[in-house]
Amino acid sequence: MMPDRDSGSPTLARNVVHFVRLLRGAGLPMSPAQAVDALEALHFIELDRRDDVRAALAALLVRAPDERELFNAAFDLFWRDPDWEGKLRALLLPKVTSGVPPPKRNNRLADALAVHHANQRKQAAQSDDKDKLELHAHVTFSAEERLRHRDFDTLTADEWRTLRHLIRAQRLPLAMEPTRRLKAASHGTHADLRASARHAVRAGGDWTVWKYRAVVARKPPLVLLLDISGSMSSYSRAVLYFCHALLQSRERLQVFLFGTRLTNATRALKERDPDVAIAALADQVVDWSGGTRIGAALAEFNRRWARRVLTGRATVLLVTDGLDHEAIDVLEAEMARLRRFAHRIVWLNPLLRYSEFAPKARGVQAMLPFVDAHKPVHNLDSLAAFGRDLAQLTRVPRDAARAALPGGATSWS
Repeated sequence: MMPDRDSGSPTLARNVVHFVRLLRGAGLPMSPAQAVDALEALHFIELDRRDDVRAALAALLVRAPDERELFNAAFDLFWRDPDWEGKLRALLLPKVTSGVPPPKRNNRLADALAVHHANQRKQAAQSDDKDKLELHAHVTFSAEERLRHRDFDTLTADEWRTLRHLIRAQRLPLAMEPTRRLKAASHGTHADLRASARHAVRAGGDWTVWKYRAVVARKPPLVLLLDISGSMSSYSRAVLYFCHALLQSRERLQVFLFGTRLTNATRALKERDPDVAIAALADQVVDWSGGTRIGAALAEFNRRWARRVLTGRATVLLVTDGLDHEAIDVLEAEMARLRRFAHRIVWLNPLLRYSEFAPKARGVQAMLPFVDAHKPVHNLDSLAAFGRDLAQLTRVPRDAARAALPGGATSWS
């Protein structure tokens, strides 16, 4: 459905607004002002020229190169084919063709189309039964509450889809940490004698204004070491969605995956669509859902990456169950070496979901003496609690942070 020939018609304005809402629902940063600008731009072009309409809308609504593919897909679906249900099924349901791989589907666009289509059907139905709406809201809220307590390893496909949206919606700005550097400031605890003297010289020798320097605060860097072995597969995917949300919040995060070998996944996770990023990682990482060699992976990290990424009081987030029965002496030596590089080590262990958990495995016993905190990460509530800990990260003495170790979960900051 191309725009009407009359660029001032209410139908065109309504369609442009709906198109901007569709893009916003797919994850692009849209605002009402952009819808107004797009409608104004259509006054100056020939609406019967499809390429001109596409170029005009793209110039106003696309801000980054990686958004262009999503914009083109949304434009083709919205402005050409009125068969919403058919196109939506084509996006949501996988198709098998003879020898030809199916095209990549964009889950964000499919979800936005589903919401748009549901809103259209809701407006057309003219349903004003308030009791039914309240019951539906209550059931939806209860389902999400139950989902927050469900173990990642027990979720169905539909529950995984809902969980991914809940994780992706999180935005967790990390706490700022003071550094040793100073910057010019109008007020502060450090008097800047040189700047004050220069100002006095410019003022003719009258020392009337004091200049100050304040402490520079910055977010401490994070380095994630994520176990992707078979026993950790479900938990690893949930943590990757959480890390994608952190990277989209412009946090200082480096992500490494390990099973039988080590893989740097930071660049791949910077893809705007988390489903595309994680699917690409699953295809590229050859040891996904395979065995695990924690000691060998830590040795490679310490040798190749530790001096590059563990700077500026970096925190290492180690996500694994610790079930490694090979080369325990290597694991213990590499954990001690990692301890010397990192400012703090936080171990996220899904086995802590069991109240009777005890550090009996040899790998767990080798790792525990070198970590500052031992936290669970098996459901959405534990992941959210860990995010709140990150948001409140402050400096404390190392001995105070490890007061409750070795045992199980401990508070940390």
